[in-house]
Amino acid sequence: GRDIIHMEIGEPDFATPKTIVDAGIRQLQTGDIKYTPAAGLPELREKIADYYQTRYAVKVDKEGIFVTPGASGAFLLALGVSLNPGDELLMADPCYPCNSNFIKLFEGKATTLPVDATTNYQLTAELIKQHWSSSTKGVLIASPSNPTGTLIEPEEFKQCIQAVKERGGCFYSDEIYHGLVYGKHAPTALEFSNNAFVINSFSKYFGMTGWRIGWLIVPDEFVEATEKLAQNIFIATPTLSQYAAVAAFDGQTLEELELRRAEFSDRKDYLYDALLKLGFDIPVKPDGAFYIYANCAKFTGDSYQFALALLEAEGVAVTPGKDFGNYQAHQHLRFAYTTSIERMAVAMQRLERFINRND
Repeated sequence: GRDIIHMEIGEPDFATPKTIVDAGIRQLQTGDIKYTPAAGLPELREKIADYYQTRYAVKVDKEGIFVTPGASGAFLLALGVSLNPGDELLMADPCYPCNSNFIKLFEGKATTLPVDATTNYQLTAELIKQHWSSSTKGVLIASPSNPTGTLIEPEEFKQCIQAVKERGGCFYSDEIYHGLVYGKHAPTALEFSNNAFVINSFSKYFGMTGWRIGWLIVPDEFVEATEKLAQNIFIATPTLSQYAAVAAFDGQTLEELELRRAEFSDRKDYLYDALLKLGFDIPVKPDGAFYIYANCAKFTGDSYQFALALLEAEGVAVTPGKDFGNYQAHQHLRFAYTTSIERMAVAMQRLERFINRND
């Protein structure tokens, strides 16, 4: 088949760290792969609690930590225990598209608010106050964000959480790209409030996408309901994945993950410079995740057709803005730097040729 350079995939190209794989193999060889408690393996929940103390200087009660089948499972639990039919959640546009679908699953309403480079593609406390209505239940903020890779500033983050608290709402913090942050600190919502739902994952920073394991931290008042819901819809997150994930917090594993983070940072810098050189507009250099959200209006009025034609003509796969919302979607493409600099260099050569051919 054809050589396709994949820059559309939101998945690290690195293999799962060997320490994690070995931990899984050791448990598998015991033959003891039975159900764990619905909330998760106690040892893993303790490791997660310790991680928050070490990385964020935040004390988290392990009783409020739930191990889930990926971050998607965490979202389902968080929304399932807090959202009623007709409730509205405010989110940024652009954003990860599945979040709106999770809300619709519970007969809620996802209201996406247009954001741009002036706010780092993030919501602000002022936007929340302006758009809060009698049906608004809460706010979802993702930092670092998909598709933009941008972070919300810590003080703005704090003010957003406070605005939701003052209105008696729920705050949901999507932190699945924590760890993949370059030159800045990405605070957890728990640094500002213990009354937030925090969604995280072993997929991105820890390199465990196919293991399907994440976690959710819930406010005290939702612990009992969350455990009941987990028992009914999951029974338990896959046992093998949980035992493997315990090793994700070992010193040797974290050393390896930090080397990978440095590689992602180098890739980000390379791709950012290369896209600017080609003429793409990137008003905010991303600080996290592994995406660059580039304005392609100089080359096309339809980023979807541009992406299709680029794939067909040059074998370079990127994601059109329409996958992430409506606001200026036709002007944007998401590039994922989840492949090597060498492969991205070839992709940039192909992209330049495509642009020149269609100029």
